[in-house]
Amino acid sequence: MAAVAAALRVRARPRLVAPSCSPRSFASSSPTSSHVGSAPIPYPPSVTFVPDSATASFSSSLPRRLVVQGPKGRLAVDVPSCVHIAHSPSSSSSPPAASSLISLSVDDPSVKYQRAMWGLTRSLLANAVRGVSTGYSLSLRLVGVGYRAAVEEVSPSSSSAGGSKQRLNLKLGFAHPVLIDLPSDVLASTPSSTTILLSGIDKQRLGEVAARIRSWRVPEPYNGKGIFVGDEQIKRKEVKKK
Repeated sequence: MAAVAAALRVRARPRLVAPSCSPRSFASSSPTSSHVGSAPIPYPPSVTFVPDSATASFSSSLPRRLVVQGPKGRLAVDVPSCVHIAHSPSSSSSPPAASSLISLSVDDPSVKYQRAMWGLTRSLLANAVRGVSTGYSLSLRLVGVGYRAAVEEVSPSSSSAGGSKQRLNLKLGFAHPVLIDLPSDVLASTPSSTTILLSGIDKQRLGEVAARIRSWRVPEPYNGKGIFVGDEQIKRKEVKKK
């Protein structure tokens, strides 16, 4: 009887059963892999790609540098040795302003590092093409009583940042004005006393400058005051009442 009872307890114990189908089976479409790097980059005739003379040896295993030139200026993009670049004429489905396409490939897409560099290099090149052709702009809003912004022209010798031609004079509620020297490749204007408009060809540089300006008055959730970048929104909080 003891043996029969033990057998019944073993049979009654629940067992974990693996699902017979994967979660992908619930999708109606077939599984496809998405690669940012595989998308070609259209560029206008005014944009050219020139290998940097210092890294012109594309057979080297070291990262190469590709210089993207356009009407707005020039930018350099580092290209890993595993990423290959090819030019091709644009198809009929491409935008009318684009005369050619540039496509990227890697040695082995199954390698995780190469896939990461594939997409990263493609994004950097696309940002550079747009930067040297049309440029980037980023706005900042000053929200607070007495917050004001003004742009001052300064000589390169009197600025702390080398080659800087402009300086932001901010009134942010401190006992002293906040002076921020801008890099030479970033231009600023003030459409209103509480709005700053940054423009340049380097998207990353614009973000860095905007983050540096924002760090002086990070938006706070109780009164909603601070420096807001672009369409930034914050979740408001209520002050705790006793």
